[in-house]
Amino acid sequence: MDLSPFYQDLFTSLNRGLLMSLALIVPSAAGGVAIGVFAGAVRVFGRPWMRRLGDGYAALFRGTPLVVQLFVLYFGLPNLGLYLSPYAAAVIGFVLCSGAYQSEYVRGALLSIKSGQYHGAQALGFTGWQTIRWIIVPQAFRRSLHGCGNEIVYLIKYSSLAYVVTCMELTGEGKTIAAEYFRFTEVFAVIGLYYLALVTVAILLLKRLEQRLAIPGFGQH
Repeated sequence: MDLSPFYQDLFTSLNRGLLMSLALIVPSAAGGVAIGVFAGAVRVFGRPWMRRLGDGYAALFRGTPLVVQLFVLYFGLPNLGLYLSPYAAAVIGFVLCSGAYQSEYVRGALLSIKSGQYHGAQALGFTGWQTIRWIIVPQAFRRSLHGCGNEIVYLIKYSSLAYVVTCMELTGEGKTIAAEYFRFTEVFAVIGLYYLALVTVAILLLKRLEQRLAIPGFGQH
């Protein structure tokens, strides 16, 4: 069955925006987790000045709206002579914001590991870095996986803010079509279904990862 011109334009634009959204979400999620693990470890095991720096980073990006961060990166940095493309500004903003929240999940998970494991590893000859790398972090990562996965789900949804810095992802493409045809209800209803599908896929993948990393008797009642 042939679609009307409106729906042909709608799905063509939304599919194009979906590809851009995925190009934003995947590197932002990976970068956010990497920064979160590093910043969380620094906030727990770092030197005092490193802990203060990590706490300041988390407070800054958790305490200010993401849209303000994107505006600063895209519209503010040119005043300092630094120009970012819309895509680069969006990804950097998402990575830094997501990493701040991820660091809090990782920090809580690290603090939940009993100190006896750290001292036991030192008694066996492990260095401080080896203890953190091979004993503490793997356990903490499993405990923080639920929180980190929840942040990735949030990232999928707040990736829709990329259009405010002219990065035309799913929401931006849909907004353009809605303004052209003045059919906002249909357009944003379809956009909502797109995001629902993305979140559903992410949840299924996260559940598979949890099952893959699960250790019998560890963290289960």
